[in-house]
Amino acid sequence: MSPNNRVVPQPSGASYSGSERGPLALPPKINLESFNAFIHEIIAIVGNDNVDVITSHDQIDDKSYEDPTHTHDPHHILDQDYFLASAVVAPRNVPDVQAIVRAANKISLPLWPISIGRNSGYGGAGPRVRGSIVLNMGKNMSKVLEVNVEGAYCLLEPGVTFQSLHEYLVEHNLRDKLWVDVPDLGGGSVLGNTLDRGVGYTPYGDHWMMHCGMEIVLPNGELMRTGMGALPDPKRPETMGLAPEDQPWNKTAHLFPYGFGPYVDGLFSQSNLGIVTKMGMWLMPDPGGYQSYLITIPKDEDLKQAVDIIRPLRLSMVLQNVPTIRHILMDAACMGPKTDYTSKTGPLTDAELDEIAKKLNLGRWNFYGALYLTKSKGPEPIRNAMWAVIKEAFSAIPGAKFFFPEDVPGKTVLHIRDKTLQGIPTFDELKWVSWLPNGAHLFFSPIARVVGDDAMEQYTITKKRCQEAGLDFIGTFTVGLREMHHIVCIVFDKKSPEQKKKAHWLIKTLIDDCAAKGWGEYRTHLAVMDQIMGTFSWNKNSFLKFNEVIKNAVDPNGIIAPGKSGVWPKQYNKEEWKL
Repeated sequence: MSPNNRVVPQPSGASYSGSERGPLALPPKINLESFNAFIHEIIAIVGNDNVDVITSHDQIDDKSYEDPTHTHDPHHILDQDYFLASAVVAPRNVPDVQAIVRAANKISLPLWPISIGRNSGYGGAGPRVRGSIVLNMGKNMSKVLEVNVEGAYCLLEPGVTFQSLHEYLVEHNLRDKLWVDVPDLGGGSVLGNTLDRGVGYTPYGDHWMMHCGMEIVLPNGELMRTGMGALPDPKRPETMGLAPEDQPWNKTAHLFPYGFGPYVDGLFSQSNLGIVTKMGMWLMPDPGGYQSYLITIPKDEDLKQAVDIIRPLRLSMVLQNVPTIRHILMDAACMGPKTDYTSKTGPLTDAELDEIAKKLNLGRWNFYGALYLTKSKGPEPIRNAMWAVIKEAFSAIPGAKFFFPEDVPGKTVLHIRDKTLQGIPTFDELKWVSWLPNGAHLFFSPIARVVGDDAMEQYTITKKRCQEAGLDFIGTFTVGLREMHHIVCIVFDKKSPEQKKKAHWLIKTLIDDCAAKGWGEYRTHLAVMDQIMGTFSWNKNSFLKFNEVIKNAVDPNGIIAPGKSGVWPKQYNKEEWKL
C-alpha cells in the first residue's frame, strides 16, 4: 500500500452525482465504484447537504481561523493537498454516526473525526491518511445539553466552542455562578481540545483533568458511556422507550469520573479507538474575586531564576492558575507583524530583542498570572496577602516590574490575558501567526520539569535550532502543577517552499534533540506523529505495541483515524506510511 495514491481529477460540478468523476484523493485500496456506492449510502443517511466530495482543487482553500477548512491542513508544511480528505461528511446525530461507522466497516474505509477543524498548529482538520473521509462532528451536533449549577458541570456535543459555551452562560444569567476555562483562542471545540489534552489558564486549566463522563461510538457502531455513565439512570415512565443516546445520564455521571472497574477514558484521548459524541466538563465556580497581573523579567538569562521561583509557589498553590512565561516575541507578535519592528528578514539579535522589549515596556520574559478568591473567605485581605508573597519572591530578580491591567494604558497583551485568565474567550492571539507574510505555524510542545536549569537548556536548544532555520524563536512556558509545557511557535511563510522545508526540518530536528535529552512532546502535528511515537520507545517500544494490540482488537477493520498518534492498524504497513 502506498501513502501517495492519487486519482487524476475529473471536471467538477455543482454537486457530486457519482460515476462520472471521483475525488481528488481516493481512500487507500478503495476503487471509484466502491467509493461512489459508499457516498450514495451516506447521502441517504445524512442528506446531500451534509456531504461534500472533494473533486476540484477549487475546494482546497486554506480559509481562516474564523471560517476553518475541513478538507486539509491550512498550515501546510508539505504539499497543500498532502493531508487531503476525499469527502467531508457531517452527521446530524448519534444514529448517523453509528450508521456511517457501520457502512465504513463494510469496505474498511478510513474515517477521520474532527470536532470543529481548528486544531491549529497540529494539522487542523486534515486526515493523516490521504483520502480519508473527514467526519465533521461539530456542524450539526453543537448543543449545550446541560449546565448544572449545583454540581458545576456541563454536558456538551462536539460542536460547542469555548466562545459558544461562554455565551450560553451569559445568555442564561449563569456567568456570575460559573466560568469556562479557555485556551488562547476561543473558537475551538471544548470536547476536541479536551480530547487532545489542551490547556487553559484558570485553576481549571488542565482540560483533560476536568472532563467527567463520555459517550462514544465504538468502531463497531456500538454506543458506550464511561465512568458512572455506564450505570443506567433509574427507569421512569417518561424516559422508558428512549433510544440509548437520548436516555438520561446517571445523576453522578459528571461528578465522579472513574466509575467501577478499568478506567477507559484515557483510551479515547489522542487516540483512534472511537468517536466521542458527548462529554461532561467541570466548570469553575465564580471565585468572587479576581486580579490578573504581569511581571516583566528583564534579561534572557533570568528565565532560570524565574522558573526556580515559580516552582515552590505553584506547588503550594500560591500561584493558583496555570501561569505562563512568555518570550518577548510572543507578545510583540500579538501587537504587530515583524515589519512593525524591523526591516530585517533573518532572526533578530539580542540587542534587537532588547530594543523591542524597551519599546513595548516589557521584559525579555513576561510572566502572566492571576489571583482567585472565594466569596466565603473575604477577597481583599487574602488577595493582598497572596500578592505580597508573589511580589516578594519575584523581587529577587533584579529589575523585575509588576503591573495590573489598570496600570497599563491602551490595549496590550496584559489586557488580553486579563480576559483569558478569567475564562472570557478572545481571538486576539491569532495575530502572532502574522509575524511573517502569509503566516502559518507549527507547534513544537515538549514537556519540561519546573526547574530553572531545564528551562534554560530547553530554551537554548530550541532557540539555536530556530536560528539555524532562519526563523525567530517565539515561545512560552505554560506552568502546570509539576511540569511545564514548552510551546515553541514555529511561524513560517506558507507560500515559500524554502521556509516550509525549513519549518519541517526544524520540528523534526527538535524532536530528536529533545528526545536525546529525555524530553518528549505532549501533542503534535500530523507530519511528525510517527517520529514522536518512535521516541516513546522504552523496553523495545512496549507502549506502541500495547496500543497496536488494542487498536486491532477494538477496530479490526482499521477504520477510525488510522495513523493518529503514530498508531496504525494491521491493514497499513506503517513503515511505508512513516514521514
